[in-house]
Amino acid sequence: MEPVYRTVIGLARTVFFVQGLKFTVKGAERIPATGGAVIAVNHTGYMDFTYAGLPARTPKRYIRFMAKKEVFDDKISGPIMRALKHIPVDRAAGADSYQAAVEYLRRGELVGVYPEATISRSFEIKDFKSGAARMAIEAGVPIIPVVIWGAQRVWTKGFPKRLGRTNTPISIAVGEPIEPDEPAAELTEQLRTTMREMLVEVQRDYAHEQGAYWVPARLGGSAPTLEEADAMDAAEAAAKAAKRAGRQ
Repeated sequence: MEPVYRTVIGLARTVFFVQGLKFTVKGAERIPATGGAVIAVNHTGYMDFTYAGLPARTPKRYIRFMAKKEVFDDKISGPIMRALKHIPVDRAAGADSYQAAVEYLRRGELVGVYPEATISRSFEIKDFKSGAARMAIEAGVPIIPVVIWGAQRVWTKGFPKRLGRTNTPISIAVGEPIEPDEPAAELTEQLRTTMREMLVEVQRDYAHEQGAYWVPARLGGSAPTLEEADAMDAAEAAAKAAKRAGRQ
């Protein structure tokens, strides 16, 4: 029994109803009913993780998400995150977070991971970190690719949040399990290719607004291209590093 998680899910669904969010979920039956698995999710907005857990409710399971340590340090969100048994990620001590995730997987848990590590400003699939693949290989569990589309319209990087009643459609697709029978580099590339193909498929059935900020340039939107977004991320990272160096 997971009374806290069940309560939080109930509250989230109430919020989704009030917001008028319209979910389309495909492939939920691919979430394993038992045993560990890495749930790899694309990252387009701050609310992704609240939607990514919906397919897992088909087999009545819960996902333990890896999230940055700062969320756990907050006096409001911290106790909730710990009660839900999510995994804090401290970038200064990443090995500890990684090992905790592997242990969760070995105990038969579903662990949610963002292979892109950060929100994609282009809303395309960014380059992947190898952590998801390495976890799956070490724990001996499959990777379940999950693609979410429309979450960026609710709240994404660089734009105001839209948490009121927007009636936003959000599409979620769950792919076939990928067994960890390749080296980490090859498995990572297989996962990225699979999720890129899934994203294109999901987008095909979604109504896009020409010129809208939340629509990729490839589809006629005003979002930056993947290359432009990568340059923006690099500039932001350099600015943060310079600021840290200045404080020291």
